[in-house]
Amino acid sequence: MRREKVYAVIIPTSDFHGSEYVGEYFKLREYLSGFTGSAGTLVVTLGEAALWTDSRYFLQAERELSGSGIELMKMGESSTPKIEKFLLEKMPENSTLGFDGRTLSCEFAKRLSKTLSEKNISVSSETDYAELVWKDRPPLSAEPVFELPEQICGVSRAEKLSRIREKMKAEHADCLVISALDEIAWTLNLRGNDIEFCPLFLGFMMIFSGGSQTKLFADKEIFSDEIIEKLKADGVEIYGYGEVYSALGDLSCNVWADPKAVNHRFLMSLEDAKIIEKTSPVEMMKAVKNPTEISCEKNAHLKDGVAVTRFMKWLKTSVSSEKITELSAAEKLEGFRKLGENYLGQSFSPIMAYGAHGAIVHYSASEETNAVIEPRGMLLSDTGGHYLDGTTDITRTIVLGDISQEEKRAFTLVLAGHLNLLAARFPEGTRGSALDYAAREPLWQNGLDFGHGTGHGVGFLLNVHEGPQRISFRAQNDAPMQAGMITSDEPGIYIAGKYGIRHESLLLCEKDENDENKGFLRFSPLTLVPFDRDGINKRYLSERQVGLLNDYHRLVFEKLSPLLGEEEKKWLEKATEPI
Repeated sequence: MRREKVYAVIIPTSDFHGSEYVGEYFKLREYLSGFTGSAGTLVVTLGEAALWTDSRYFLQAERELSGSGIELMKMGESSTPKIEKFLLEKMPENSTLGFDGRTLSCEFAKRLSKTLSEKNISVSSETDYAELVWKDRPPLSAEPVFELPEQICGVSRAEKLSRIREKMKAEHADCLVISALDEIAWTLNLRGNDIEFCPLFLGFMMIFSGGSQTKLFADKEIFSDEIIEKLKADGVEIYGYGEVYSALGDLSCNVWADPKAVNHRFLMSLEDAKIIEKTSPVEMMKAVKNPTEISCEKNAHLKDGVAVTRFMKWLKTSVSSEKITELSAAEKLEGFRKLGENYLGQSFSPIMAYGAHGAIVHYSASEETNAVIEPRGMLLSDTGGHYLDGTTDITRTIVLGDISQEEKRAFTLVLAGHLNLLAARFPEGTRGSALDYAAREPLWQNGLDFGHGTGHGVGFLLNVHEGPQRISFRAQNDAPMQAGMITSDEPGIYIAGKYGIRHESLLLCEKDENDENKGFLRFSPLTLVPFDRDGINKRYLSERQVGLLNDYHRLVFEKLSPLLGEEEKKWLEKATEPI
């Protein structure tokens, strides 16, 4: 830093595309700090270091940062300053802040520049700090790309590009530049494997409104000759991944760029262009699933429901007779998923959290922390899978033996909130921030709460977390719910040092078919796995909630029982008995 003449450096958890999860090449923050969570920003000054992360990772960060000298900054707490305010206080006048402009969003960079201008602090964004300090840095991933057949994705690549161009013309945009990897993959009906758990490939894209020209900037070696020819037939030409910045500099037209998605250097390269700063049209197109995608997702969730139900049966009946650990339980569930047709892999790192580990919201078992699961207490199992026909994300809290009345109360209150949201009816135009109360109301009535959001969007064989919709009372500028969106429903309770409980299913937003509710929307469950009746204390459920649970369990048995063996079917019948 002294050699580069910078007083402070920002190291985010990000690649060049603003991705939530990143490949090994981009994990400089983890390399420097030792913190392995998927979200966090490291700030290093000449005198100190601090790491900002959200409530999902507070306990994990405290453990992993212990002894490092790095101060944990708990985002969302009133005593925690925002990064730009922290830097304004710590940095001397006329000093310089450094960061790799390819890893910071242009929105964040603008906020920094505006705040730090009070002390005439300048910004240096050209240095790749990883290259300076990370001598054994892994190479950029370049895994092969595969194409989704139209019978899976429902709309051809040519049709998607045509629809995007229609939206561009409405905004008088000559060129749409895209850096979000899931938007590129969705538009081109291609998938890859450059990020663990995310079927994406590294690339940038420019779509031009005139004619049919599209430029894709990616490693050409990842495409088969057949895919290259198909892309060319749809007007898509492939250029080198690193050529994008010079190509941006050559643009002198009306360029549509999403400020939330593109990085700082990306926007700075558009020196001669007139920039239209607006959310990418692909974000909403991708979020609202078409009928084919919805049909495929339902099929994927049937296969996933069978796998997780088999896992629950195995765990509850074997925990007294076998040695089962958090890691071996995750492997067992993965084995059940692999039995499903066209299973591709996990959609995120599995969370198998026994006992007190359940209170760590995004706990990840390691050889050092791997707990033996005993026939008492609870296991929080949050896992998901990618199938060729969709992506799943499910949490079930499984009772393994005796639990306290306090735990049963908490288990049931979380379930009550989950059922409330599942049964919500709401007018078109309603945002997730307005729906959040339905899930939290049973908890708030009892002085309880949880720190994370209640729901996130889920992509179609894409990112397990996607926008633009979300369910959280803290949400700002969240998109209204629309029929065709897939969103999670996942309230929870976390008592540090004791236990954690979360119930999560994926919900499909649909138009309400009741004639009296024209203009209204509703949810229907995609996830089909029973809730553990052993954790329920009926006194904490209303009569309506009891009916909702029994209706859900009736649906689970109806859909899954034909796909199970006789012994499994008997177990499921008992697990879904009405309460």
